[in-house]
Amino acid sequence: MPVASRNTASFSVPMIDLERQYAPLRDELLAALATVIDRRQFILGEPVQEFETSAAEHLGVAAAIGCSSGTDALWLALAAAGIGDGDAVVTTPFSFFASVSSILRAGARPVLADIDPVSFNLSPQAVEAALQAPGADAVRALLPVHLYGQCVDWQGFAQLASERKLLLVEDAAQAWGARWNETHAGGLGDIAAFSFYPTKNLSAAGDAGLVTSNNPEFAERARMLRQHGMRVRYHHDEIGWNARMDGFQGAILKVKLRYIQHWNQQRRAAAARYDALFRAAGLAEGSVYPEHGVVLPSELPGSHHVWHQYVIRSARRDGLRDHLTAHKIGSEIYYPLPLHQQKALHSLGYAEGSFPEAERAAREVLALPIFPEITEAEQQAVVEAIAAFLSSARSRICTS
Repeated sequence: MPVASRNTASFSVPMIDLERQYAPLRDELLAALATVIDRRQFILGEPVQEFETSAAEHLGVAAAIGCSSGTDALWLALAAAGIGDGDAVVTTPFSFFASVSSILRAGARPVLADIDPVSFNLSPQAVEAALQAPGADAVRALLPVHLYGQCVDWQGFAQLASERKLLLVEDAAQAWGARWNETHAGGLGDIAAFSFYPTKNLSAAGDAGLVTSNNPEFAERARMLRQHGMRVRYHHDEIGWNARMDGFQGAILKVKLRYIQHWNQQRRAAAARYDALFRAAGLAEGSVYPEHGVVLPSELPGSHHVWHQYVIRSARRDGLRDHLTAHKIGSEIYYPLPLHQQKALHSLGYAEGSFPEAERAAREVLALPIFPEITEAEQQAVVEAIAAFLSSARSRICTS
């Protein structure tokens, strides 16, 4: 599949285009919102319950609990599992801030371990080493993040949890529809959290989240904690939180749930097109780390990737991104600064160099435009622009 030559001066490619998703569903979504207004169930109620039932069936889990955001879902998952003061939770330094801040909000101590440089996911081997370090006796749970839409190496984490009698809490915020073998993300661990932020594969029209579990005790506690610790109205058994899902979001998500499998298939097709285009252009490097070309993302054995993001590695990442921006091509860096280097988390006590794989990834990763409706012409424009930048960079090196 050769990269076609084109004049890209007036050809722009957005990072994501929500209009293409919402336009065909406009009447269906408006009808769903009208139903919420007619029922006047604006917080929880039937619209949320109906989505919860459909979501649980879709994922093959016993319980799904709608809440106000993915961040609240993470906190609810930890709190519902009984994680709190005196406990420690192992997670990744290469993720969105909420993966660590939710542990702190639950009253526990985050313990970080490095990532696998191929998948960017938390490494079971690095976690095993962290569990052998001083103070690891306090670890009660592992919180792996299914980053960019791909499940972590679940076999490795399941083995660690079994050997050490640890809880497994999935951060599945980016992974609706992802699977490890035949089990969906959200049903692998003891409890899990999803985000429906508007840019996610399955997205709300605002903030919303979901907790899933096959443990009836954890599910019941999550429902109680999302309503200020109430099981009976105005009787508060614990200090919970206002983390309820709005009826409008439940209604929108129920509609969009009917299309998510198809959208994820389109994302997988788009990822395969990128792969073919990069290889045809001779830009793909076979190593783990980039030198003169780009390292393409890959789908691990046993994983069903849903490509929330298509993330390449480039040794000239910042210059490449500037070049794409100049050519009206969207891109994003997920994430430019690992969590242990965030000012707000200096108290965790990790120094620069503590997690070399995460730190290197933060210097090299670049997410390219990917969404269900992206066209082959748009992807060709992206790859052509990257080819032009890398060719120019090589020319400068040769003449210097």
